[in-house]
Amino acid sequence: MTISQHSKNGFFLALGVLVADQLSKWWILESFHLEQKGSVDLLPFLSFTMVWNKGISMGLFNADGDISRWILIIVTSFVAVGLIVWLARGADKWLSLALGGIIGGAIGNIIDRVMHGAVVDFIHLHAFNWSFYVFNVADAMISLGVIVLLFDGLRSEDKSPTRDESKSSQESAD
Repeated sequence: MTISQHSKNGFFLALGVLVADQLSKWWILESFHLEQKGSVDLLPFLSFTMVWNKGISMGLFNADGDISRWILIIVTSFVAVGLIVWLARGADKWLSLALGGIIGGAIGNIIDRVMHGAVVDFIHLHAFNWSFYVFNVADAMISLGVIVLLFDGLRSEDKSPTRDESKSSQESAD
């Protein structure tokens, strides 16, 4: 199987996201020692705030016990593998970049769950009595990737198979 250049770019982005995510979390825990500080204001609208997220996006499906944590690890690993297969099979530029961001972020958060029992979240946006969820680089890239996937799916290009492709795939199935 030959991997397209767009797919390769998606895999490189996934690797870059994974490295940036893990380095930022290492720095927050080991150099900045945010766990001991709790929260540090950086700008009027940005803080580093230590949160151990035992659930998935925005704390949903909280996995308090070991069994639920490992179920979450297994399920998210299967999702990541499915996305890797999707990316490897070939995709256009935007789809490849979206999948790469999601894959890199998903693997980064899986590593956290295995190593720490929870995901390291620390980026906290807030202003005027409004507070957004605390998140990390992986979460940001997953969210951005999903947004790009949605826009990619809504593009006016017809992405459905042509009649000839549909017939040939039906004939090969028979």
